[in-house]
Amino acid sequence: MKHAFVFPGQGSQAVGMLAELASVYPIVQQTFEEASEVLKYDLWQLSQNGAAEELNQTAKTQPALLASGIAIWRVWESQGGSKPSVMAGHSFGEYTALVCAETLSYADTVLLAQYRGQFMQQAVPQGVGAMAAIIGLADDKVVEACQQAAENEVVSAVNFNSPGQVVIAGNKAAVERAAEAAKTLGAKKAMLLDVSVPSHCDLMKPAAENMAEKLQAVTMNTPQIPVIHNVDVNTKTDTAQIQQALVEQLYNPVRWVETVQKIAEQDITTLFSAGPGKVLAGLNKRIVKSMNTVVLDTPAGMDKALALAAENEA
Repeated sequence: MKHAFVFPGQGSQAVGMLAELASVYPIVQQTFEEASEVLKYDLWQLSQNGAAEELNQTAKTQPALLASGIAIWRVWESQGGSKPSVMAGHSFGEYTALVCAETLSYADTVLLAQYRGQFMQQAVPQGVGAMAAIIGLADDKVVEACQQAAENEVVSAVNFNSPGQVVIAGNKAAVERAAEAAKTLGAKKAMLLDVSVPSHCDLMKPAAENMAEKLQAVTMNTPQIPVIHNVDVNTKTDTAQIQQALVEQLYNPVRWVETVQKIAEQDITTLFSAGPGKVLAGLNKRIVKSMNTVVLDTPAGMDKALALAAENEA
C-alpha cells in the first residue's frame, strides 16, 4: 500500500492541540520551542493555554499549524514511519508539506508563516472582508451566485473542499449577497464563517506581492517527496515554479477535491492527516469514499498509522 501525507490549514487549530501526543513524545514540545525561539514568544504556551482569540489571529495560527504538522512528521520519522508517495497541504498546509519535503527549512518557514499571516491581515482590515460556506450546491452554481452578487466588488469561490461544500470569500457585502443568491439557487445552507481574513480571493493580491519578496529571500531545495500544489493540482521540481505557486496560492482557490482525487489516481488508498483536528478526514471521506484517512494528532492515531504502514510493507 502506498500512502500520502496531508496537512490541514487554518480552522484546524484549537487550544490544547497535540497535548496527548506531546505527553508521549517530547519531540512535539521541542518542535514548538524551536519555533518560539524564532518568533520571540512562547508558541507552546499559546497553543496549550490560549487565549483562543490570540491563537486564532492569522499571524499566530499559521506558525502554530506549521509547528503541529512538523512535530507530527518528526514523531513519524522517529518511529520509523515510511516515506509517503506524495504530500499535499490545504491552503497554509502546503508550507508544512514543503518543509517535510525538505524544500524549505523549518526556521525559515516559521518566519514565512508569521509574515504570511501579517500580510493577509494587513491586506484587508478587520470587518472589510468575509468568507461563507455554501453547502449543498454544485460548484458551477456557487460560481454563478458569486458572479450575480459581485456588483463591482470582489466575491469568488475560493475553497473547493468536498462535493457540495464550497467556501466563498471577498468584500463582506458581496459575500452576504452571494450567500443569499446561493440560497435562491438551491443551496441547503450558506453560513458566514468566523474568520478575520477573506483568504484566496483577489483582495489578497497585496499580501501576495509582499510574500513574493519574502519567498525570494529564502533558500529552496528540490522536493525530496512530491508535493501537490493548491493552485494547479500539480507537483513541481523547479524551485522558481514552487515559489510562484506559493505566491499565486494567496489569491487563487484551494482545489482540494481535485487534489484528493489526484492522490487516489496514484493507487493510494490511505491518507495520513498530520495536524490538529479531523477537518481533512471529514472532507476526504466525502471526496473519495474508498480512501482511508487516519489522523495522527494522538498517540492512538499515530500507532494506528504506523501499524498500517508497517503491515503494508511486510
